[in-house]
Amino acid sequence: MAEKFVEQITSRDVDFAQWYTDIVKKAELIDYSSVRGCMVLRPLGYALWENIQREMDKRFKERGVENVYMPLFIPESLLQKEKDHVEGFAPEVAWVTYGGSEKLQERLCVRPTSETLFCEYYANNIHSYRDLPKLHNQWCSVVRWEKTTRPFLRSLEFLWQEGHTAHKNEEDARAFTIEMLNLYAKFCEEFLAIPVVKGRKTDKEKFAGAKETYTMEALMHDGKALQAGTSHYFGDGFAKAFGIQYSDENNKLQYVHQTSWGVSTRIIGAVIMVHSDDNGLVLPPKLAPTQVIIIPIAQHKDGVLDKAEEIKDRLEGNSREGQALPLRSIRVKIDTSDKAPGWKFSEYEMKGVPIRLEIGPKDIENGQCVLVRRDTHEKIFVGLDEVEAKVTELLEQIHRDMLARARENLENNTQSAKTFEEFKEKVNKGFVKAMWCGDLECEMKIKEETSATSRCIPEEQEKISDTCICCGKKAKTMVYWGKAY
Repeated sequence: MAEKFVEQITSRDVDFAQWYTDIVKKAELIDYSSVRGCMVLRPLGYALWENIQREMDKRFKERGVENVYMPLFIPESLLQKEKDHVEGFAPEVAWVTYGGSEKLQERLCVRPTSETLFCEYYANNIHSYRDLPKLHNQWCSVVRWEKTTRPFLRSLEFLWQEGHTAHKNEEDARAFTIEMLNLYAKFCEEFLAIPVVKGRKTDKEKFAGAKETYTMEALMHDGKALQAGTSHYFGDGFAKAFGIQYSDENNKLQYVHQTSWGVSTRIIGAVIMVHSDDNGLVLPPKLAPTQVIIIPIAQHKDGVLDKAEEIKDRLEGNSREGQALPLRSIRVKIDTSDKAPGWKFSEYEMKGVPIRLEIGPKDIENGQCVLVRRDTHEKIFVGLDEVEAKVTELLEQIHRDMLARARENLENNTQSAKTFEEFKEKVNKGFVKAMWCGDLECEMKIKEETSATSRCIPEEQEKISDTCICCGKKAKTMVYWGKAY
């Protein structure tokens, strides 16, 4: 068992909620502000979001999505245009009623989401079939007046991206809705090492104003689900409410069909709860702002810092002689502070840096360095002439191993239930696959008696039994159920 440098973190198996809070504080991801439920994203916490934003934005643009920016404020009259939408968000809306010392003639909503703003924009800018599709996204913050808050998972103000598109017909809009859901799921696996379950939300759980909502659900270490991202098909409901029409190829007026899709900073919470351990944060290599931290041992001795700098240059693809080396995108830092090596080990373990590289006089004499994996604490001795290749290989291996462990956790904690009693026994341990008749009454009863909610209806259906888990009537569909954040 690896030596535990960090003693100030509550064990996740003793108190998972306190463990999570300890991680986000001790790893210096967030700080609390003077406004209840609003968080300060510290440099490491914001760097994680920057890396998510950079990679996701690249993937959006490869699909033809363009970034825009909408106003922070929404006039009340605009918000009221789509009844289901406004009713769904009414309890969480923050209102501006004064401008300076003057009372406003019309209240302004601080955006909880931007559907109405995009609809107003599309109504003014879509006229012909040649204008379609409109594929837009914005990176911004939104405000929702939550009663209970937790860092990253639920706060009054949070950062996210919200995509909004307009299409000529239902077929195109539905296809794009699923395409973005799949983009999200692929991003989670390839960049965050998090496997997800994909499917459609029930009518009770769908987004306010949507015809259909699709979700990707991740399973946390404690067996609870986290909605990691959603993609919505709106149909032409918003278009009719806002008058978004275009002239088709036959010069006839048609209503557009719309989609919306989003991922927020809550996905950082997922990374923490899926991968981290009792020693602190564990970051997937592609997400980590620093992938390799170099710790010089006995750095006051001749040659140690020079060798550390040389290794850093090589890992970054720079030559001290000014010659270009093969391009490497490894993000490296050296800690040359006067802190003791053990203190540095603890600090970067807490902050989740994937690889620690130790180099000292004896290592230089032996033509080697030491690599330590953050995820497994394995120590590897590597010759200095092969350090670039080994680090590159190791970063890829760490990602694969983290994804495999997360997938194993998902598979081991996804069970099936045929009776309500069996369901109640298993629902505290992860996802439960069970049949449902489709009635809201049963969905509400399951939540009331178990605190579990329907997470999604997967496209690939299994027949667990013939009858509904709750009422015993003929089942219509198999649903993933679980307790959630």
